[in-house]
Formats: sequence, C-alpha cells, structure tokens
Amino acid sequence: MTWQKIQQENFRSWQHLADFLELTPDQQKQILKNPRFPLNLPRRLASKIEKGRLDDPLLLQFLALEKETEKKTGFVQDPVSDQSFQKSPRLLHKYPHRALLLCTSSCAMHCRFCFRKNYPYEKKIADFTPELEMLRNDPSIYEVILSGGDPLSLSDERLQLLIRELELIPHIKLLRFHTRFPTGIPERINRTFLAMIEKTRLQVVFVLHINHPLELDVDVAKALKSVQKIGASVLSQTVLLKGVNDSLPIMKDLMLKLVEAGVTPYYLHQLDRVLGTHHFETTIAEGHALIAQLRKTLPGYAVPTYVQEIPHEKSKTALHPAHRLETQDTQSLCHHAGCEFA
Repeated sequence: MTWQKIQQENFRSWQHLADFLELTPDQQKQILKNPRFPLNLPRRLASKIEKGRLDDPLLLQFLALEKETEKKTGFVQDPVSDQSFQKSPRLLHKYPHRALLLCTSSCAMHCRFCFRKNYPYEKKIADFTPELEMLRNDPSIYEVILSGGDPLSLSDERLQLLIRELELIPHIKLLRFHTRFPTGIPERINRTFLAMIEKTRLQVVFVLHINHPLELDVDVAKALKSVQKIGASVLSQTVLLKGVNDSLPIMKDLMLKLVEAGVTPYYLHQLDRVLGTHHFETTIAEGHALIAQLRKTLPGYAVPTYVQEIPHEKSKTALHPAHRLETQDTQSLCHHAGCEFA
C-alpha cells in the first residue's frame, strides 16, 4: 500500500476515534467536538494508545479537549510572530544565513500544541517561483529549511522539482527537512524519496519531531536508518508537554531510544504559547530540573539543548539550567535571567 493510501486511513472524526479507543460517554463529554484545527491522526499511532484512557500521552497530543476553549493570558494566535518574518506568503526569513520554506499546509498529523495552526497558508499558488527568486537574490543564505505543514506531504515528483531548483542556486549548501511523517507513516520514506536525497549535491539534514518513546518502534527506526545510510544527518526535536513527557523516566526513555536509533537529540522546546495550549505548559524551572536530571543519567550527546523561541531574537534562545525562577512570564525570564543563545 502506498503512503498516500495509508494517510487516507487517518482518523479525522472524533467519534470514530472515541469508538476505536472505547472511550466512555463521560470521557466523550470532555472532547471538543468541532475544533477549528481538526483532528488528524494516523492509525498506526492510534493503535498505540491505551484503550479507555483519555489521558494517554499519545492521545493528549492529538485529540482536542474542551479545555482548549479556556482563555489564558499570554496565549496568542501567533506566539512566534511568524507573519512578521514573511518575505512572501511561503518564505520566512528569521535567522541569518537560513530561510524557511512553507512547502504545504498539510501534515501527517495535527498536534494540538502546533504553533502554526493559525497560520494563513497560501493555497492558490501552484509553484515556488517567487520564493526561489528571492533565494537566488540573497547570497547570504546557505541553508533552506523545508517545513509547513510537513514537507513530506508533497509528492515525490513535486519534491524532486523543488530540490532540483534549489540545487541550481550555487550559494545553497544545506537542505533541512522538518518532519513528523516517519513516526506516523514511516512508509513515506520510500525508495523514490531516498534516491532523490542520495543524488542531491546538497547536504541533507533531517529533523524529526518526536515527543514520546511510544512514537518510536522497529518500523520507524528502520525508516530513519535508511535515511542515515544515504549520508543524511538525523536530529530530533521535542516539545516539553505537561502530562506527556514531563517526567524523568519518560524523557530518559525517549532520549535513549533516539540515540539507539542513531538520532541525535537536538532541541527540547519550551512550549510556544499558542491559544488553547495552556494545559500543556510546564514552568521553565521544571524544564531546568528535568535537563539537570538527564545530565546525571545520560551521556552528553543524548541530552538535548533546552530552548525557547523568542520573536525577533537571532536564534533559538538556550534556557540556562542554572536559573531556578518559577515565573510563567517566560519571555521576561529569558530577557532578564541571562539566557544564552544557541
């Protein structure tokens, strides 16, 4: 079965998912029935969710709950100010020497904490002509990040055309994929995709988004190994989520499984404060404590850098583990507590 057909089997109805997971009527009352950001969950991930459990760490990432409708100060539609960095509807230029191309609005799955779930994606333009022209005219840029949505939502044919155009820009040296596909639909890493990655002159970097050890399995590891074998670097980024991975046993297990699969832990993100995600937020002090515990039990290369994205800074901001402040005003914390830049 092709990855496109597998994706068509994703759960998109809360009722179908609730029935599949055998959720009780009382549990179903807590589900937000018609969220603006709709349900989209691969069946292979749904099959890992414990039946009858509404607080399962995988389910919490994807099923909208009524608590999303609660209003909390500091939680906004665009917490990372994406729209202020638009060079075109599909090109963002936040940081020196690299630009981010929003290839598509489509994803393998919809995460409830997605910081880009309110982004006004451009869906009418058929190609990337304006974005490619902007990249050609800026010789300072040597890395292009393919994001979205998820760039692997594009067909192999469209990806091949895009990569060929990027290869023709001499100052572009690095091509980075930000993707969630391998954990939800590892079949997406097919022979055609691997062949185009292997042949490109660009150095390819894969950044996998993964938040819980249950997301990793033999099929996912096999897909990631196939990417590594053709010379691509594979990194991971994780969002610190209350009730999902904010404990030492879970985070330690995740980081160990990643390095066992040949994946280098890259970033642990403090939650971006997008509307409706307050129930996922931990304090920065809790994040510091977790990183300190990981450093005592894991080799250094298995410990990610704890970061936060602060709009208009020149990079992700590394949250220094020495600080123990409890404030929820995380933006003020980073500006006043001497955080470092990664």
